[in-house]
Parts: sequence; structure tokens; C-alpha cells
Amino acid sequence: MAEWRAESYNRKAFEDTSVMSILSICSDEPASVPLDATVAQTIEAMLAHRVGAAAVVDEQGVVAGIFTERDIMKKVVLSGRDPHTIPVREYMSTPVLMALENISYTEALTTMLDNHHRHMPIVDENGRLLRILSIRNVLEKKIDALVQEIASVRP
Repeated sequence: MAEWRAESYNRKAFEDTSVMSILSICSDEPASVPLDATVAQTIEAMLAHRVGAAAVVDEQGVVAGIFTERDIMKKVVLSGRDPHTIPVREYMSTPVLMALENISYTEALTTMLDNHHRHMPIVDENGRLLRILSIRNVLEKKIDALVQEIASVRP
């Protein structure tokens, strides 16, 4: 029986999936709100999409900021202000760590982990929002690849 070694399967899973578009693992409709949205409207968009982050975009769809669950906890809750009256632009995170759609899974995961970000907007060459990549998206894809790899070596 062959010896199973985790590091060789991890490397292979990363190589196999990095050739596919990063957009294929993102949700089809990212949560996004206009710059003039309130914090409450942004939270409603996040809840409707069942995600932990929303992109804040200008009139052309260019990402101006990102608003995450961490922003809610660290900034909004502690402020004591009414989220229905607070413009999201006051509490959104900027500058935004973003990537173009040709980023590989490995690059995306490394970038997100190195910068301690759980969400990263994927944008076109003009900065317009295409999707939002979640660390969960990447890890689920990696787990699927590992499960397939393990299944392929079983007798």
C-alpha cells in the first residue's frame, strides 16, 4: 500500500484548481451597495446574500470600499449610533484589497491570508466589481479537490 502524505496532495490540489477562473467559485451576485447607502441598508444586503461582506461602489460600479462583519463589530456597535442614519462610507474599510479575475487560487489564498482578509473583491481592469471572493470559497474548493484526490487513490 502506498504511503499517503498530506503535503503532496495539498500541492497537487492547488496546482489543479489554479488554472480555472477564480470567478467560478465566487457567488454569482455579490452583495454591493451605493456610496450613499446607510449601514442598515448595507447589513440588509449582506443578510439577503447570506455573506459577511458587501462592496461599496460608486455610480460606475467601481469599488470604493468594503463593509464587513468586522466593521459592524469594531466600528458600528461600539459607536452607539443608529445604523439607519449612518452613511456606510463613514465606516467602510479603505483602501480595499482587490484582485483581477485572472488571479490564481493560490495567489488569492496567499494574499488573503498574508493580509488577514476574509473577503476580496474581484474587479475588472477598471476597478468595477465582478464578484467578491471569500476565504470560505477558496477553502471549500481546496477541500473538494483534496477529497477528489483521495478518492482517486483509494483501491
